[in-house]
Amino acid sequence: MFWYFVKLLILLPLVGGMAFGALWLWRKYQPGMMAGQDGRSLKLLEALPMGTFGKLAVVEFEGKKILLSVTRGRIEKIAEGDPFRAR
Repeated sequence: MFWYFVKLLILLPLVGGMAFGALWLWRKYQPGMMAGQDGRSLKLLEALPMGTFGKLAVVEFEGKKILLSVTRGRIEKIAEGDPFRAR
């Protein structure tokens, strides 16, 4: 009976940590966000979470990069740039 509790004390945090890690990775990389965008005219290049409900996103449309602010109720264009311009 003692070994049962020892295993439980070791494996329970391990399984909990693996579940937390899997959910964190899913939220960070959001499946389908980056893959399969070869033939599209609109491409999501990068997204950065800002707070609880907001994100900054860089999309490419017709050869231009556009910086967007995305929240629950609104999407706003912040800036537009030429990707081939020297930096």
